[in-house]
Order: sequence, then C-alpha cells, then structure tokens
Amino acid sequence: MKIAVEGCCHGRLDDIYATLKQLEQKNNYTVDLLLVCGDFQAVRNHRDLHTMACPEKYRALGTFHKYYTGETKAPLLTIVIGGNHEASNYMWELHHGGWVAPNIYYLGTAGCVQVNGLRIAGSSGIFKDHDFRRGFFERMPLANSDIRSIYHTREHSIRKLSLLSSPHIFLSHDWPQHIEQHGDYQALMRMKPYFRKDAETGNLGSPPLKGLLYTLQPDRWFAAHMHVRFPATVDHGHAQRPAPVANPDEIRIDDEDDEDATPSGKAASASAPVKSNPDEIAMSDEEDEVIAPPQPAPPPKQTQFLALDKCLPGRKFLEILDVEEPSPSSPPTFTFDEEWLAITRAFQPLMSRTRSQPPFPDEEKAREMVKTELEWVRAQQLQSMAVDECQQFTMTAPGPGTNDQGNDRKLAPPVYKNPQNEAYCQMLKIDDKVNLS
Repeated sequence: MKIAVEGCCHGRLDDIYATLKQLEQKNNYTVDLLLVCGDFQAVRNHRDLHTMACPEKYRALGTFHKYYTGETKAPLLTIVIGGNHEASNYMWELHHGGWVAPNIYYLGTAGCVQVNGLRIAGSSGIFKDHDFRRGFFERMPLANSDIRSIYHTREHSIRKLSLLSSPHIFLSHDWPQHIEQHGDYQALMRMKPYFRKDAETGNLGSPPLKGLLYTLQPDRWFAAHMHVRFPATVDHGHAQRPAPVANPDEIRIDDEDDEDATPSGKAASASAPVKSNPDEIAMSDEEDEVIAPPQPAPPPKQTQFLALDKCLPGRKFLEILDVEEPSPSSPPTFTFDEEWLAITRAFQPLMSRTRSQPPFPDEEKAREMVKTELEWVRAQQLQSMAVDECQQFTMTAPGPGTNDQGNDRKLAPPVYKNPQNEAYCQMLKIDDKVNLS
C-alpha cells in the first residue's frame, strides 16, 4: 500500500492533492491513503475562523470549504488529526472522530482505526502542563480563553491510547519529548538553532507522547508542528531488561564448605596427585553431547519517526512510502478498531466535562475494564464494522456562500450538533458528553 504523509496542512488541500497528482504521474504509481499530521484547518465558512487560535492576519478561509460543500472531492481516503491551529468548534463536534468532508476522516481528539487491517492511531492537539490533568471543560460557543485551551492534550486521551496494543502507525502534531536525541541532532540544530534551548531543558516535545512512544512502540510515528523535516530511529530493544532472578534453592558450588578454598572462594589445586579409577570411562571417550547453538536474540523493535514541514513551495512537507498492509484491498477497506471501541466504552464514564478530572483506575484495573468491554463489542459484532455503516458525512454548518450566515465575518459560529457523533455514541451505547447544554 502506498501511503502519503503530510506535515502541517494549514488549509492548503488543493496544493497537497495537486502535489500528489504530480508525483503519481511522474513516478507512475497510485497513492492509496493520505495521512495529515495536524493544523488541518477544516474551516467551513468565515464564522469558523473565530474559533481558530492564531493572529488575525493568519485567519484565512483556505480551500477546505470546497471539499466540505461538495464543490470538489478528495481524490483518495484522507485521515487527519488536529493541531493547535484548527476550527476548534468543528473538531469538537466530532470529538470521537468522523467525516469532516466526503473521503476525509478526522480521528478525533484521540482515536484508532484500520485501513486494510493497518492500525492507525493518533493524538490531536499539543501538550500544555497546566491543562493536561483537567477535564474537557470548554463549552460551545467558545470563550476567548477556551479557544486556546480546547486543543491542549488531556490525560484522559493519553490514558486511553496507552491501553492500545501496538498500532502500525501513530500520528501526532506534537513531537514526543527527546525524540531529537534519536536522529541527527546537530543537523536539526543547524536548521533550527532556536530549538537548542528547549532541547537542552527538556521542553522540546511532549512528555505524554514520549510515554506513549515507549509504551506502544509503533512501527512508524509521524508528526508535524515544528515546520522541519526530521527523521529518527527509536530502538526499543535495550529498554531496561530485568536482571535474571536467582533461584534461592539452588546450591552454589562456591558456597559449599571447602577447606582448600582460596580467599576468593575458588578451590586451590591439589599438591598431591589423585589416583584415577582404572574402570572409569574417560569423558573424552564418551559420545559427544549434542548442544544446540544459542539462538540469536530477536532484532530489537524499532520505531521509525518522521516529522514533516508545512505545505509551502520548496518545503519538505510530503513523504510517500510503501507499507505492507495485513489485508490488501483496492479501494482500501476502512473499519473501526475493536480494541479502541472497547477502550472508549470503558473510559466514557471517566470523561469529565468540568475542570476537575476524577481519578483514573490503575493500569491493571483499566485493562480488565477494557477486556470486559471487548467482549461486549464482539457480542455486538462491531469488531469489523466499516466506518460508513455507522457514520455518514453530513453538513452541519453552511458553506461560505453569500446568501447565508456562513459569509458573515463578524459573527461567532453558533452551536451545531453533529449526527455522526450521535450515531457513534448510539453504536457504543455510551452517553453523549459532547453535546451538553
């Protein structure tokens, strides 16, 4: 399967798809899937710009609205996560994930799906310590301060993701903390010298994502945010392996009483010859014992990390790679991930809509909760459900036409309920905590 990975989109969908088309024509191949690592900017109309956290001069409509209204269609399945410059009101409508436009799927605040059996997980937003342990307290319409806090990663999302078994691909906007130590650090500092202070103080990247990196150990991890192409390889093979535990009942030779032992505990060689038994068969005369050669240790698990630039001329914003998928299909089969559905059911009661976040269960208890919910998911036959069987794209806000309120630049957007979120909650029989009065 050929997969294209994009760094920051910043609303330049036309340019990204045009670049893909050029590459396909030049190299005579077809790309099956596009992954976008945040700052996607799914701006439907001018009113959505009021919920984007960025200086006024950067609040541009972009080209996404054409895909949203159906004026044009994404030429291939596109999966996106959110960054720190988003139409946050629209992303919140699809907190659990959903179609932001036909053929363009948002993974949600956190999520995991499958494409041809390839497990793709992701975390939206960026890390800020002061909001990490809070609940999802922001309400629509967003207050000025909430526009900046709503995209901050929450512990609830990270704990859910930490319970996944290893995905093939992980997407984030932020970099995992200390990832710069696993690539060409000096080259990175030459390209981005102002990174050095943050790198030296441990402030470059997200600590929770670092934890996920070492917990999940995905095959590939893609990120954006820092507007530079940076590859790295994380070797998981030498993570602190516990020392072998000695058998307390085993009798060690050097622990036995030995009058001829040296101070070091080793027996001294005898000064008098020892008479041998003439009937004893010498060891050299016995048949050699067949000893299997030691098996080589399995190769260490590695994660190939790649950060990409933003979509601008002359920038390294797009990468094409071949990935072996478990269940090849054309067009790709797009399904929910059963484990993520179980995790969502288990953790939905713990999703707080206030600043205070109730305590989480310990890992052992959490995994038991997920195990129970996985049985429920399978009993409901949701384990291989195609996404389209549950969620279908629906316009909730108007496009930026001149005959509707979507063109009014002065008004903040109203509150919309998204039927995709409602369908997802109904499928899992969970409370809809996104739409609160």
